Amino acid sequence: MAEQGGLYSVLTLHRDGGFAATVPSVHRQGLVADGQGADVVAAIGSADTRIVSLTVTEKGYTFGADGRLDLDDPLVRADLAGGTPRTALGLIARGLQQRLRAGAPPVTLLSCDNLMDNGHRLRTLLGEFVDVLPAAEREDLQAYVDGAVSTPNGMVDRIAPATTDEHRDLAARALGVRDTVPVPAEPYKLWVMQDDFRAGRPAWEHAGAVFTKDVAPYEVMKLRLLNGAHSLLAYLGLLRGHRSIDAAVGDELLGGAVEFAMREEILPTVSEPDGMPGAAYIGELLERFANPALGHRTAQVGSDGSLKIPVRWAGTLTESLAAGRVPRVLALGFAAYVRVMTVEGAYDEPSLGAVHDGARARLVELAARASGPESAARLLLAEGGLLPQEAAQDEEFADAVAEFARILDAHGADAALRAARD
Repeated sequence: MAEQGGLYSVLTLHRDGGFAATVPSVHRQGLVADGQGADVVAAIGSADTRIVSLTVTEKGYTFGADGRLDLDDPLVRADLAGGTPRTALGLIARGLQQRLRAGAPPVTLLSCDNLMDNGHRLRTLLGEFVDVLPAAEREDLQAYVDGAVSTPNGMVDRIAPATTDEHRDLAARALGVRDTVPVPAEPYKLWVMQDDFRAGRPAWEHAGAVFTKDVAPYEVMKLRLLNGAHSLLAYLGLLRGHRSIDAAVGDELLGGAVEFAMREEILPTVSEPDGMPGAAYIGELLERFANPALGHRTAQVGSDGSLKIPVRWAGTLTESLAAGRVPRVLALGFAAYVRVMTVEGAYDEPSLGAVHDGARARLVELAARASGPESAARLLLAEGGLLPQEAAQDEEFADAVAEFARILDAHGADAALRAARD
């Protein structure tokens, strides 16, 4: 972006192969925290900065399996010790310290990530970071955060796959110049925010953003239906040999099972926002998933599942089991994740790409203690820190996960998908 004067294009990719390129032209400067951390801190600390937004995914908030700040993370420890910070929370905390010292006006921290109640989560994690700073730093900074910093909840709903050379070629065709960093995205877009901005905000509603007092219904619908189904398609798609999400949802057996999960297992746990009927949203999602122009890779969606699964599946599971329902397709999805993570050769087509997960080594070690696929699935359910204990301790759900692990091992994904609908 620096070489391009802060410019880049957004490629809107339509299902029929058509596309449009637009150049937002809104960025004045680009900084990279790895190497320019002090400049990033200074930008956050500037009195001219009114909003600090975050789009860093679940992994970027450096919390552990218990949802609290991971004080064992070496980068978190280094940021707490001083020096130039490298984590998102470290950068923000040190930037807020600069604002405090300079008497800068209030500021808003706006999370745009796939975390339920993300603004409150951000505030809690920031508070945990501040709590373990030396006393001389802690007290004044906590008072500043309490009095001058807002953290509204926010939800962004738009599928934007990783940029490829094909996207760069499309941008060049549309613009007549080479854009090295185009952003591919689907036509659909929805941005919902809690209207709590301490230092004012742009009139984003004129571009279609929604401001509301309660973001939660939008968050729940998106996290459980879009993101939850995405993860199902990723792990089951990998086991079926599908490289992309559109291929996975277009697989009649797999796509049908995921649609069943969305309508029969997930939707009953969702409170529908005003003007957004759940059944209609599911129909839109299936169309969006099937967009071949996105080329959204199953390996990309499946990466970092140890952080995504607790956010995307836990709520549905907890509420379903409390109501006496066992969501069988979600049970199969968990068994599929376990297989992808721990069974060498479970999917071995090189073109599918690598599934990255920081917890893989730990999960493989856990599975190595098991006597077979069924016991491995039970062990990861009980001790993997991936799902609530209510799920691990529910005998029917644990039995379903173990049974699907056995079927996947003995008969493959086809048989498991058919069994999930029985």
